[in-house]
Amino acid sequence: MEKRKGPRNYGFYEKFSYYVPGVAEMFILLALLLLGALLGSLLSLPFLAVLGREAGSQYAMLVSYPLMFIPAMIYASVKSRNNSMNRSGLLLDSNHFSPLGGAVCALLVMLATIAAAFCSDAILVLLPEMPDWIREALEGLTTGDNMILNFLLVSIFAPFFEEWLCRGMILRGLLGTKMKPVWAIVVSAAFFALIHLNPWQAIPAFLLGCLFGYVYYKTGSLKLTMLMHFTNNTFSLVMSNVDSLKDAESFLDVFPGMRYWILFAAAVLLLILIIRAFSRIPPESPEGNMDPVKPLFEE
Repeated sequence: MEKRKGPRNYGFYEKFSYYVPGVAEMFILLALLLLGALLGSLLSLPFLAVLGREAGSQYAMLVSYPLMFIPAMIYASVKSRNNSMNRSGLLLDSNHFSPLGGAVCALLVMLATIAAAFCSDAILVLLPEMPDWIREALEGLTTGDNMILNFLLVSIFAPFFEEWLCRGMILRGLLGTKMKPVWAIVVSAAFFALIHLNPWQAIPAFLLGCLFGYVYYKTGSLKLTMLMHFTNNTFSLVMSNVDSLKDAESFLDVFPGMRYWILFAAAVLLLILIIRAFSRIPPESPEGNMDPVKPLFEE
């Protein structure tokens, strides 16, 4: 029996290469996410009791948010380790950037993310007014007194953990189990929307999730989707802390009248051009450009 070298991937994510979850496993991961959220809520109570509701909630999130993903991560890493002896896997992060190149891909996905965020704003205008308790919760993550904590939660933790789950686990798993790519992207985007829990976040999350999923399908790069997630969240964080924009409900309040729709049309055109650029990346297989890895032990 010959022992093979482990999968080539970066750091933490290499622990999950041999776990390729299907549809049923997707619901197990969701249940474990809910369990983690419950554990995180319980551990938040001491922060709220000692520091008060306003100050304590930010510090509590530093503990409760990562903890929400820990049960799912433990489960996935154990499953991957058990599968690694006799099953093949798929890397969570690959680098299929040709013929565009990595730097060009990074620039294009950042532009596409901002364009998609602007387009999704047009749909949010049609929704009823956001309830005060949701507005206050979101403002606590973007406009609190401690911007370092906000940046850590919104721009670092969220891209890292949510991309691990929604693209690295769910989308990779659905593609790896031979689901048609378009449906795998849509289902993973719906999962991404679901974990945001309210329509004011879920609708943009679904639209962005489709875009993130397409980029992941074409490149296999979790780094790129993390960059896209970082770009979206940091853009929102910055916009929420510009004094002249704090009271804006949508971009219609910032760019009234015809200027808004001109920018909307420009954003749609930019998205189409960027998607066409990524369509030039050839697929290595019908499932997309995720690099396969062989079992650690092989006869």
